[in-house]
Amino acid sequence: MSLSPVLPDGWTLVALDSVGSTNDEAARLAEAGASEGTIVWAREQTGGRGRRGRNWASPPGNLYSSTILRPACDAARATELGFVAALAVADVVPAGRKVRVKWPNDVMVDGGKVAGILLESSIAQGGLVEHVIAGIGVNVSIAPQLPEMRYPGAALGGSVGTALELLAQSLARRLSEWRHDGFGAVREAWLAKAGPLGADVDVRLGEELVSGCFAGLDREGALLLDTAAGRRRIVSGELLGRAA
Repeated sequence: MSLSPVLPDGWTLVALDSVGSTNDEAARLAEAGASEGTIVWAREQTGGRGRRGRNWASPPGNLYSSTILRPACDAARATELGFVAALAVADVVPAGRKVRVKWPNDVMVDGGKVAGILLESSIAQGGLVEHVIAGIGVNVSIAPQLPEMRYPGAALGGSVGTALELLAQSLARRLSEWRHDGFGAVREAWLAKAGPLGADVDVRLGEELVSGCFAGLDREGALLLDTAAGRRRIVSGELLGRAA
């Protein structure tokens, strides 16, 4: 690639024309000792994936990146980085457009999905995290519209190189805030960009569909849902439809 985005101090870019998965390549580099802030960036992916093993459409024209993080925390805290990454993406949305984060780690713009985030961690003996790969895909010039998508696609516009540069700067800043101020500050910022408290939402839990009112996040990032049977705490699921 000919573009050379300016990265935060100490960060490194690995630019590729094509790769199966940027997450897989970043994991390989992390296992070989690559430092935090190493970003694998590809013009296209031939085997991109999202949460729950879904395919992630990866044509040239959008941003496909995976960043190596070394948070020095336990596995439970590492999940907080999904919220950090979502805020970093939201930060780069141009002014004047309606941006919303959707639990657990999607970013919506003007009602359409503009980004997805896939965290993959390596856990050492004793439960400490060796590294986290933060895979972030952002629609820049192309908004895929696929039959299996629950939301329309949306695109940021502009250039992929600029989007990567802004995202890296924002991710570095949000990581610093997480380390310095803790998840409480991240949670507060995330809730400010989420759907309104009390909104009607549906959550898919495997084969079960649960309906209720969005009641926020708890201190560990679990979704709080007020249902007819009382409040539920949901740690893994898919938020659907009405809160997008």
